[in-house]
Amino acid sequence: MTQPTSNQGRGAARALPNLIFASRWLQLPLYLGLIAAQAIYVFHFWVELVHLIEAAFGNHEALVKLVEGIGYKTDTELKGLNETIIMLVVLALIDVVMISNLLIMVIIGGYETFVSRMNLEGHPDQPEWLSHVNASVLKVKLGTAIIGISSIHLLKTFINAGNYDEKVLLWQTVIHITFLLSAMAIAATDRIMHPVEDASGH
Repeated sequence: MTQPTSNQGRGAARALPNLIFASRWLQLPLYLGLIAAQAIYVFHFWVELVHLIEAAFGNHEALVKLVEGIGYKTDTELKGLNETIIMLVVLALIDVVMISNLLIMVIIGGYETFVSRMNLEGHPDQPEWLSHVNASVLKVKLGTAIIGISSIHLLKTFINAGNYDEKVLLWQTVIHITFLLSAMAIAATDRIMHPVEDASGH
């Protein structure tokens, strides 16, 4: 006669862990929000690309928008694109692509790691890194991506150095080095915590 009560007690005891585990789905709106941000980056990329193409064909209004967007200043009147402007715009487009790649890693890797399996095994478009992704691998990949983005920003600043204060150049360099050292520390920590097994399996 006491068996139903015992089963009910076990069911009640499992209710809280089940609720806690189900709470991982609260992250779903966050990943959907990142997908929306990805769409905004795609729109921004095409707007800048269209302006670049229009400026290449002599559209002065598009040229002005490009120059304002990249923060380029010169004492001479701009009559058309020059190598510096093209390089800065292209670097800005690469920057958007790299940030977009970072978003993809966070969305797909984070969802797979913290929310639910995607069951993409055997899918022809499955990312190579997704088959062995975990929290540690994701942190290392994100650190590497951030270094790449920081490198692009630093290169853009150096190309357009005449329009920046020396303190800005110095601090951007320091911040980039800090990102680099942080990524190296994360990678070293991951290597210590998960040492690679040798051929003998020891």
